[in-house]
Amino acid sequence: MKYDILLAGVGGQGVLSIAAIIAAAAMQDGLQVRQSEVHGMSQRGGGVQAHLRISDTTIASDLIPLGKADMILSMEPVESLRYLSWLNKDGVLITAAESFVNINNYPDIEKIYSAIKALPSSRIVKSAELAKEAGNIKCENMVLIGAALEYMPVKKETVVDSVRARFAAKDPMLVEANMKALELGAQK
Repeated sequence: MKYDILLAGVGGQGVLSIAAIIAAAAMQDGLQVRQSEVHGMSQRGGGVQAHLRISDTTIASDLIPLGKADMILSMEPVESLRYLSWLNKDGVLITAAESFVNINNYPDIEKIYSAIKALPSSRIVKSAELAKEAGNIKCENMVLIGAALEYMPVKKETVVDSVRARFAAKDPMLVEANMKALELGAQK
């Protein structure tokens, strides 16, 4: 078994946090993990991508070959489309619905949604709305992890453990909000 996830977004949206949580859960499940460093401008507003490879056998490279990603998990709709050449024909694209307009000529959002919906397997998640419902707008990335759970080869329980471990030392209120966001993402 192997499962390759290309994570996308813009700097400051939590692409690395998502990768770290999924990777920790996969390792807890006894799987091998390779993660690339962030590619792109890892500053607020710059495009960012990271490769996360999960397998039950040895993984040779940190980078996902073109056309081989099983999932694109994106914090931003335009960024999700930027990396379509990495997605395999049976892959799934999951993206936040909310755009991060950081350029003057940002494309029409309805055209972006249409392109995403035209894919064989895609999901547009109202992550900001669900994060607010969870009690913290900064939990958008947990909503997206929740939405991706049904496709990934990691157990929900180990993802929950990974989220708890990441936020428990910071603030117990963060754990509660992130748990709720994860659950809301998994339900929608």
